Amino acid sequence: MTGTSTSANGDRPAETSWLRHHRIDLALHRLTDGEDPTFRPLLLLHGLGERTPGAVPAEVAWPGPVFGLDFTGHGRSTVPVGGGYTSEILVGDVDAALDRLGQVTILGRGLGAYIALLISAARPAQVVGAVLADGPGLAGGGVHPGSPMVAYPAPGSAPVPDPFALLELARDVRPPDYAQTYVRFVVERSGLERPVMVAAMVRPAWLAAVAAEPGVAEAGIGEALAFFAGSADTA
Repeated sequence: MTGTSTSANGDRPAETSWLRHHRIDLALHRLTDGEDPTFRPLLLLHGLGERTPGAVPAEVAWPGPVFGLDFTGHGRSTVPVGGGYTSEILVGDVDAALDRLGQVTILGRGLGAYIALLISAARPAQVVGAVLADGPGLAGGGVHPGSPMVAYPAPGSAPVPDPFALLELARDVRPPDYAQTYVRFVVERSGLERPVMVAAMVRPAWLAAVAAEPGVAEAGIGEALAFFAGSADTA
């Protein structure tokens, strides 16, 4: 299903388009056109349990349009029945957004940063730089899932975010070198000298491993976005 709706709620983006990912309707929010609406978009990916912000965050400066995607089970996107969340499902969410937007730069928070890394490796010609920032999400590392506490909603209520998402995406059982493998794909296949920038101060095991990889730079969000705004993909 596709279409555009205008929200009367002041804390939500003014324009929302709908993308279809299998049985899920994904909310893609256009936060601003920027100074140059023809410039490559910036795509914001929120953290675990969050949603797209109602306006462009103060620390985000971008010359073109800025969009935000609500992951499956978050924000205004569909809450599936029975959970079954994986990082790969959320990568598919972002892939659906890329089909709509074309070439983008991505700024991800927490879980969104992890997904930004994975989609950068899967779609190196479309992702011109990924900025990995602080936010709630994967604890990462280890060989066994954790057991976070989940408060289930009252009968008949509509949980947003989905508590199954909070349970299943709070920790990734794959070790840090899984993320490192994706970094190497990105560095090898991207046309950029530094296709990944780590802006996070708090770094779970997977992100610390990513930051240590050749081809990954460390910078603040503003500096990283300025770098990618001046970059063109050559892959």
